[in-house]
Amino acid sequence: MLTQDHSAHQTPRKRAADKVGRRNWWVFGGFAAVALVLLAAEHRAHLLGWLPWLILLACPLMHVFMHGGHGGHGGTSNEGEDK
Repeated sequence: MLTQDHSAHQTPRKRAADKVGRRNWWVFGGFAAVALVLLAAEHRAHLLGWLPWLILLACPLMHVFMHGGHGGHGGTSNEGEDK
């Protein structure tokens, strides 16, 4: 089955609209990045005040979500059965 390249059949107006749409997203992303940097700079004291609590919260979250690799607590070990 042959696939068709739809971009070759676009009109110049459609290609221009796609280009403007991509440019709009880049501009929005730039403004969002600047806004996040300014917010972080203005509220640094508040963010750093929460940092110890976020580290403490990470401990139980890692405990819950990272135990999938070894079967969790109370699992049986099959190492001694073969010997």
